[in-house]
Amino acid sequence: MYNLMIGERSAEEIKIQIGSAYPEGEGKSMEIRGRDLVTGLPRTITFTSAESFQAMAEPINNVIDGIKSVLERTPPELASDIVDKGIVLTGGAALLDGFEKLLKEETGIPIHLAEDPLSCVVLGTGKILENIDKTNLIVGSRSV
Repeated sequence: MYNLMIGERSAEEIKIQIGSAYPEGEGKSMEIRGRDLVTGLPRTITFTSAESFQAMAEPINNVIDGIKSVLERTPPELASDIVDKGIVLTGGAALLDGFEKLLKEETGIPIHLAEDPLSCVVLGTGKILENIDKTNLIVGSRSV
């Protein structure tokens, strides 16, 4: 679309500032600086949340498909609890504007945003490692 190369840090900043997982986002925009892949020269563009939605649509749909797949294989007793209590979003994707709304529409299940979505993954991993002797993890092709 723009033929503009940007770095990982810039991409993450765009995702945080104007990233949108829902087609009718907030209409935010920001200026982005990068290298024009055609001319090789520095260039600045204005990028919108609607464009970020288009750019992230495929990975977001992959995440939603993965969630649906897990829900389809969930035992009935657990599925009942999930329908009653909902899903708690964690990680960076949870911070995308409109992701909660989209996921609720796609699954029909209540969606809740964790208090500190970015720390949840690290804290959860830490708890597993603290209790590794009580955990039956499958790593690669062996059990831990």
